[in-house]
Amino acid sequence: MKKLLTAMATVGVALTMSSAAKAECGSLTLAEMNWASAELMANVDKFILEEGYGCEVELVAGATMTTFASMNEKGQPDVANELWINAVREPLFQAFEEGRLHSVNNGPITQLGEGWWITPSTAEKHPEIVNDVNALLSRPDLFPHPEDPSKGAFVGCPAGWGCQLANANLFRAFDMEAKGWLLVDPGSAAGLDGSMAKAAERGENWLGYYWSPTALIGKYGMVPVDMGEWGGADNWDGCIVKAEQDCADPKPSSWTHSEVHTVITDRFKNAGGVAVDYLNARVFPGPIMNGMLVYMGDNQAGGEDAAIEFLLSHEDVWTQWVPADVAAKIKSAL
Repeated sequence: MKKLLTAMATVGVALTMSSAAKAECGSLTLAEMNWASAELMANVDKFILEEGYGCEVELVAGATMTTFASMNEKGQPDVANELWINAVREPLFQAFEEGRLHSVNNGPITQLGEGWWITPSTAEKHPEIVNDVNALLSRPDLFPHPEDPSKGAFVGCPAGWGCQLANANLFRAFDMEAKGWLLVDPGSAAGLDGSMAKAAERGENWLGYYWSPTALIGKYGMVPVDMGEWGGADNWDGCIVKAEQDCADPKPSSWTHSEVHTVITDRFKNAGGVAVDYLNARVFPGPIMNGMLVYMGDNQAGGEDAAIEFLLSHEDVWTQWVPADVAAKIKSAL
């Protein structure tokens, strides 16, 4: 009987500790956004929070606009791990001011953003054009247009993409036509990808628009071009992103700064406990994220499998986000 009572007491203590751990973290819903980096991040967060902290995590399908609207209006899901805020900046900051939503991490991925890129072979052969947009634009001869080799080819965005307007207006702002350039419409996402991939694989020169984190930037080691000084919000928001008829006098500018936040609801801010602390601490280095996107593409891996690969391959990264005892639990669960 004494042994039985002792065993029951031990089980009771264990259950109490388990319940306390879950109470401290609780249950949460986490948006699994519909692009690869956010899918990976959501699954890494889920594994760490469940195995390391005893949380109960439910992943729900998400996208920038729909997830923000749901969080803002309904308070669900609790977490948007990779919210690119430029598309929802004004209503998001209003929600911050009114206390419905909170940014718990304003940089969950480093070295991200949009802009102009060249191939690594171009950067190696002509380092002078990487950090000087004027030096770059003075060399259209390095990027001959396939139909008119006397002109340089600058590959913009497909018609219908928001970045199409920005690139067209920047083309005018930098007076690229007068400098010997032609603006190329790649026709589609596949056309844009194929154009860059073909040049990178052949070691040829290529100049065009793209963004990071992405598998292609990681796979080919594409090099971002320094586009110069920021031209100001009035120039960008009031002209560069508008149709040509609404942007009479565009000024040169670097690409607008891309802001990505991990956003949580007010309920979760008050109830999330250690999960909030974790989300505040975790930052994915840009080159590692790009490498993981390459892995996902090459292996047709979904977020769950990619999360395991990340945790196994990059222990030096994620163990910096959590205490040693939590890291030990995560390692034992892998």
